[in-house]
Amino acid sequence: MASLSNSLQLKHGLALWCPHSSSLTRPPPSSCIRFRSFTRNFVVSSSYSNDNREFVIVGGGNAAGYAARTFVEHGMADGRLCIVSKEAYAPYERPALTKGYLFPLDKKPARLPGFHTCVGSGGERQTPEWYKEKGIEMIYEDPVTSIDTEKQTLTTNSGKLLKYGSLIIATGCTASRFPDKIGGSLPGVHYIRDVADADSLVSSLEKAHKVVIVGGGYIGMEVAAAAVGWKVDTSIIFPENQLLQRLFTPSLAQRYEELYKENGVKFLKGASIKNLEAGSDGRVAAVKLGDGSTIEADMVVIGIGAKPAVGPFEAVGLNSTVGGIQVDGLFRTSKPGIFAVGDVAAFPLKMYDRMARVEHVDHARRSAQHCVKALLSAQTHTYDYLPYFYSRVFEYEGSPRKVWWQFFGDNVGETVEIGNFDPKIATFWIDSGKLKGVLLESGSAEEFNLLPELARNQPSIDKSKLQKASSVEEALEIAKSSL
Repeated sequence: MASLSNSLQLKHGLALWCPHSSSLTRPPPSSCIRFRSFTRNFVVSSSYSNDNREFVIVGGGNAAGYAARTFVEHGMADGRLCIVSKEAYAPYERPALTKGYLFPLDKKPARLPGFHTCVGSGGERQTPEWYKEKGIEMIYEDPVTSIDTEKQTLTTNSGKLLKYGSLIIATGCTASRFPDKIGGSLPGVHYIRDVADADSLVSSLEKAHKVVIVGGGYIGMEVAAAAVGWKVDTSIIFPENQLLQRLFTPSLAQRYEELYKENGVKFLKGASIKNLEAGSDGRVAAVKLGDGSTIEADMVVIGIGAKPAVGPFEAVGLNSTVGGIQVDGLFRTSKPGIFAVGDVAAFPLKMYDRMARVEHVDHARRSAQHCVKALLSAQTHTYDYLPYFYSRVFEYEGSPRKVWWQFFGDNVGETVEIGNFDPKIATFWIDSGKLKGVLLESGSAEEFNLLPELARNQPSIDKSKLQKASSVEEALEIAKSSL
């Protein structure tokens, strides 16, 4: 691995600089920080399209919004920060797109500017006007297509040449797609990653009668719950034997499947898809399964995962195991002055001693903040992330049952399930006598706040005592007493 370096460009060509260790997991010693003259990044040239060149963020999602806020908090945004995005909107809280954004039009759906970052964490709503007021240069609808790491320049789709001193790659993910040859791009086939995708999906829901959702993960579950609100015939197809197989236990998945069925959702588990078929009008009309049978559909939503949006940044250094751009615990890549955060970054998951790439809003927020603080200060402590996932569905007006679960930790080892899902249920993962992870449905604020404490401390726990708990509340008290 090439040695890493990092620099903070200041006014008048000064830089806060530190030579980095060749190890991606070892932070530099604090004694190595010193100032040096640094002028090559800021050659005055009219050929560059951006006025703000000290810091450039590529990407316009959650991570970009939270990074921008952190630059502002440190007084380093005004006249210094430029954000380059392929989207037409200022950064927003992306989870809304498969939740509140898809509510029926008479159920108060979420719309911009209501969910710009950083409202998802209780922060200020950063509208386009906010970026102007803070002196942040925004370039919309113009994705970066190439990078020259030697000249420290970027080229955009429209041909703009951008200069950067320090670069943060926050490009997130792109939706995995069906190939065109099996109907993946037919009219009426939807993927969802941005506002334009969500708008198209809502437009189809207004006219749809039969919706087929492909994929039994987060996207499939959340879109299916939204489709129920539109009162359309809804089916979910996936090749696994249960919902959300990478996290749910079979018994927990069964509980959620029963709830969805009570809401009219049909399941086809263990099914493969041969192709999507078009009708006489050229729009999708059916889903043909591997066994030769077909399911009618005037709308299909594909939710089969996502891929890191590495784009033109392969030369920065990729991780061959988990995908994405390889970084260390301060989000530095193998190229000096270049960082990567959020979904696209493969980082050391410190508490479990493994490399990971996490596709979740919580990590997008935290990684962006950690990266910028490390870039702008002498902070050298490495990122220590606790995996966290959640989902909230059936939350529109008139829904008979709202669903909100949270998970913290690692889903390894044996499991203990407590509760009857009316509405609470809790699942505990125990490995070698230690509590490794916990999932809770419909908890109180106090109960939800306990989960990360349990997962991070990984206390020794009496499994037999936990199994005898008569309620979720009692089980959580047993776990709490083990801390």
